[in-house]
This record gives sequence, structure tokens and C-alpha cells, in this order.
Amino acid sequence: MSDFKNQSPWGSPPGGGGNGGFRRGPTPPDIDEIVKKIQNTINRFTGGGKGGTRTILFGLIILAILWALSGLYRVLPDEQGVVLRFGKFVNTTQPGLNYHFPYPIETVLTPKVTKVNRMDIGFRSERDSGFTSGGVADVPEESLMLTGDENIVNIDFSVFWVIKDAGNFLFKIQDPQATVKAAAETAMREVIARSRIQPILTEGRSLIETDTQEIIQQILDEYNSGIQITQVQTQKADPPDQVIDAFRDVQAARADMERSKNEAEAYSNDVIPRARGEAAKILQAAEAYKKEVVAKAEGEASRFLSIYNEYEKAKEVTQERMFLETMEKVLADINKIIIDKNAGSGVVPYLPLQELKTGTN
Repeated sequence: MSDFKNQSPWGSPPGGGGNGGFRRGPTPPDIDEIVKKIQNTINRFTGGGKGGTRTILFGLIILAILWALSGLYRVLPDEQGVVLRFGKFVNTTQPGLNYHFPYPIETVLTPKVTKVNRMDIGFRSERDSGFTSGGVADVPEESLMLTGDENIVNIDFSVFWVIKDAGNFLFKIQDPQATVKAAAETAMREVIARSRIQPILTEGRSLIETDTQEIIQQILDEYNSGIQITQVQTQKADPPDQVIDAFRDVQAARADMERSKNEAEAYSNDVIPRARGEAAKILQAAEAYKKEVVAKAEGEASRFLSIYNEYEKAKEVTQERMFLETMEKVLADINKIIIDKNAGSGVVPYLPLQELKTGTN
């Protein structure tokens, strides 16, 4: 036991002398020799001396080339590249392969510019309100608006927009969603304020949507927002819930009035043309009668003048002729009996012309 205690931790007996009956253990490693071997290994890989310096320089050049190549980047077709130099906006790049100074000098952001974003005004859909059972939530402070004829309308609409200029979009406005919402609500209130309620609720929605889109775009362009409005879509336009039943009664009465008016116009369109046709017919008949009377009078006058001229030439002959013609006209429709006063005895002096005429017929 005492012999075991006297051994050195490296396996050799203390004092380095006699073996005391024990076998010598392994020799402890030399620290200086280990360091020298490590140095020799490094020199073998680096070439040692000046050759090692050249290798280090070559490695640095390779690293510099790789660092420079890290500035290459690709912009996808639905993106725009936004280059920042030490955090400051420099320019935008288009889809394709582009280059910028490597990090940390420049960095690139690539927002999606073809994605259509939607902003709902006056209501919140299920995806925005957190409903799980479906439906929408009305937002009266956004949807209730005053019309030009001093009525109140409850209008819900959606605005669809995309990024037009990624640089302006990222750095000229702080909150794009809030900016679009404020501009859309302002524009719609302006358009509603100069419109009457009837067109808003019926056929005037498309015009309201177009005017609202133009005003929103003007506001956003003044802000240099980099946003393009693609569509304004009206979801609902109704009177306020408190008066909607009364308003529907008014609408029904107005519809009845329009129906009665249309029926009256249809009756008018049927009667007036017929009356005009009858009037034209009467006028034509009167005109024909006028021409007939005038022509007859002119004929009589012409005949009188011709008779008068003949009368001037032969008064007695003309008088007798006129007498005979007049008697012919007078006696034409009268039952006539001829009695011959000079008839001899045995002969009836009576000739019933009317009976004879009837018998022959």
C-alpha cells in the first residue's frame, strides 16, 4: 500500500531513481513538444513564412468576391424591389435579376404589389369582426351619412386597392390601412352630401361608386401614398333601421303612383291617337264636302251663265226649254195621270202612267 502511494501520477516512481521492484510506467507528455507539433502542422497547410501570407490574402479575396456576389437578388413578377442604403430609401427596382451593394451597406424589401387589398367601410365581415357564426357587424358611426336633400342613409361599401409605388407606400404613409379608410369615408360622405336619397337607393349607385373612386384616388395621390384604387363596391344602401318600415311604405306608395301614372299614360297614348285619327277623318270629309259644294256651285254658275248667253240669243226658245226641263224635274217623282179631252166616244180618256210603269217593272 505504501509503495502505491509513493508512485507519481504519471506512473513513474518518485525521485526517478531505483525501481524498488516496480516496473517503470509511461513517460509524461512534453508540453513544448505538443506546441511545436501544432505549429508544424499549421505551417504545412499554410506553406509557412511568406507563402502563408499569400494564402491568407487569397482567402480574403475569395471572401470579398462572395460578399460582393451576395448583392444579387431577384424580384418576382408580383413584387417591387425597394432598396435601402443604411436604412434610407434609395429607389425601387422592377421584377427580374437586380443588384445592390451587399449588406450592411444596402438592403432590399420586396413587397407584393399585385395583391388586391380590401377595406370595408360601415360594416365588418366575419374575417374582420371575429364572428364564428357568420354574418356582418354594422358600424353606424361609419355608415350613417347625410344626403343632399337632408335625409339619412345607411350605406356600406368596400374599397379594393393595390400597391402602385412600393417606395412611397412603405415610407410616405405610416398606416396604409387607416389612410385608405379615412380617404374612402371622406370621399363617400362628400358624394352622398351632394346626392338625393332616391338615386342613392335605386339606379344611382354606379355613378356614386365612380365618383367616390375618383375622389379617393385624388386624396391618396396628394399624400404620395403609392396606392392605386381599383374598385369601389356598394354593399348596401338603406334608410336607417329606425325608419326603414315607414320608408318602405313611402316607396310602395311611390310605386303605386308610378304605376297609375304609367296606366294613365298608356290610356292617353291609346285614346289621343284615335281621337286625332277621327278628327283628321272629319277634317278630310269636310274638306271633300267643301270641294264638292264649291265645284257644284261653280258648275251651276257656269251653267247659268251658258243658259243666260243662250237666253240672250233666243229668249222664247230658251224660256220654253227651261220650262220643260223644270217640269221634268218637278214631275219626275209624282204620280201622273194623262186625260185626253179630245178623246172620242167609246174611248176612256184616262192613261194611268204610274200603274203602267209599275206593271212593266
